[in-house]
Amino acid sequence: MNSIYFSEKTWEELKDAIKKSTLILFPIGTIEEHGKHLPVETDTIIAKEITKAVAEKIKNKIPVLVLPTIWSGYSAKEMSRWPGTIRLRTRTFMDLIYDISASIVEMGFKKIILINGHGHHTDMLKVISREIADSYNVYIAVTDVASFAIEAVKKYRKSKIGGCIHGDEFETSLLLYINRSLVNMKKVTNVDIMRYHSKFYPGDNFAGNKKVFWSTWGIQKSKTGIYGDPTVASKETGEKIFKETVNTYIEFIKEFYKK
Repeated sequence: MNSIYFSEKTWEELKDAIKKSTLILFPIGTIEEHGKHLPVETDTIIAKEITKAVAEKIKNKIPVLVLPTIWSGYSAKEMSRWPGTIRLRTRTFMDLIYDISASIVEMGFKKIILINGHGHHTDMLKVISREIADSYNVYIAVTDVASFAIEAVKKYRKSKIGGCIHGDEFETSLLLYINRSLVNMKKVTNVDIMRYHSKFYPGDNFAGNKKVFWSTWGIQKSKTGIYGDPTVASKETGEKIFKETVNTYIEFIKEFYKK
């Protein structure tokens, strides 16, 4: 069966994949509100499509399989002000990802990369990676789509600082490229730009290194369920960011796989 998807394989095919030292890509998203113009599945779609594109591009060079995308996780309670946010407790989410990862490792897979599309998950995934290492001596790589997209966003963004955080130019542009029919730009009538910036908190996901963790949702109340400026988003920007992010992932995978 010529497929990149783990769930489409038989156990016999998976046994063969283990023998071939197949790389496992594990996309992780969530369901949460993304303003009036984007679907609540935005983070899941981005993680899923980036992972698929990466796998398709490397499959003839590196054996690879893609796990089913996780569609639910932790979001701050503040985001429940708007319908659409499904919240798992932090430890429930962590146990879910740990148990799936542990199952994959116990089968015999050793090379695993988590591809995360939701900012609230990052630190929890790092803890899980350490726990898996302690339990199995297998070192999972934790990656964020946004982190791998930083250079591309800096290069192509049109929004000012404060315009790329949540439901913003970045996510809207990616969705316009991935599936234009899911985006309703007519609903983009207001912007909720993050106005607070400091030496310790840049107020933008792509403006520089944050020296502290300080939740955006507690610094400035969102009126629309977003933080940023989706009015300047475009399919063209999304395409450039998407393709460069995929290429950055491939560059990392080549390094990760040979170690």
